[in-house]
Amino acid sequence: MNKLTTSVLEPLVSCSLCPPEAETIKERIYVQIKPDLDRIEAEIQRQLNSSVPLISKVGQYILGSGGKRLRPLLLILAARLCGYQGNADAPLAVVFEFVHAASLLHDDVVDHAEFRRNQPAAKTIWGNPAVVLVGDFLYSKSILMAVQYSSIRILEVLSDATTRMAEGEVLQLVHADNLEIDEAEYLQVVTRKTAVLISAACHIGAIFGQGDTAQQQALSTYGHSLGIAFQLIDDTLDYTGDVEELGKPVGNDIQEGKATLPLIYAFRHQGKNDKKRLRRIFAADEILPEDFHEVRDIVARSGGIEYTRRLATQYVRQAKEAIHIFPSHPTRRLLEDIADYVICRRV
Repeated sequence: MNKLTTSVLEPLVSCSLCPPEAETIKERIYVQIKPDLDRIEAEIQRQLNSSVPLISKVGQYILGSGGKRLRPLLLILAARLCGYQGNADAPLAVVFEFVHAASLLHDDVVDHAEFRRNQPAAKTIWGNPAVVLVGDFLYSKSILMAVQYSSIRILEVLSDATTRMAEGEVLQLVHADNLEIDEAEYLQVVTRKTAVLISAACHIGAIFGQGDTAQQQALSTYGHSLGIAFQLIDDTLDYTGDVEELGKPVGNDIQEGKATLPLIYAFRHQGKNDKKRLRRIFAADEILPEDFHEVRDIVARSGGIEYTRRLATQYVRQAKEAIHIFPSHPTRRLLEDIADYVICRRV
């Protein structure tokens, strides 16, 4: 389908599902994570060195464009919650940023995306072949970095996550331009594309921190639930955000033929006329701004945004409950704050 496409903590907005002290939570998170973010950034720069200049150039472009560093940060916090104290976790944490960056490079090629994080997608500058190959380099580099920890268990969890991510990409391709996808099928895509890597970061952090089996499972569950909530909020932002916040055109999902949960819910709960309009717009080769505005109005009127946010809030609650097996601790409270922040984020 050829459709028309037109930092760590970003500003929070108040909403009915956000804690009233949202701005305070954001500031509290940032103060605590700043030293770890500095370590992550330094390690990214160190690991991006390559004898092939184009690899470093494209890698710097995608990794220096304002990513949240959520996955490496969660690995560090999970290890710390399990008792780890030290700095040897940074390369292992960066594994997850490299895998994530590789998936973004490949996604932009598959989705024909023109923008990523408020700047032209890397493929528009260097072309699809170069971007795919640099993505392959980042995947390969991440495996090499993980191998250096000499842990079969870490490699098993990482390999399982990357395999399931690939399955998620194929599932999304299978469901491209499919307005009939149901909620359960969509959540399978979300789980594989987003949640499994966040879950693996938390799980491997617990393994590295020498957490016991119950602690590893708790943190894996935390990451899984957090990852689903994170993607569901992304779904809503594609209908409620703006280009400055998102770093890409609003309505990007529908323009790429992706039916996400707000639209899936709207299609299931609207009358015959609205369903007909949604089908026509979704199937069009070109979606004009006024078409997207009509879809957005139908989605909002159906309650699709509110439903998706409520479901995301349930997953956040599950994430927080999962780590209650740990005693009260500043790192546990920080992980709980991060979960709350996911609901209120605007990017």
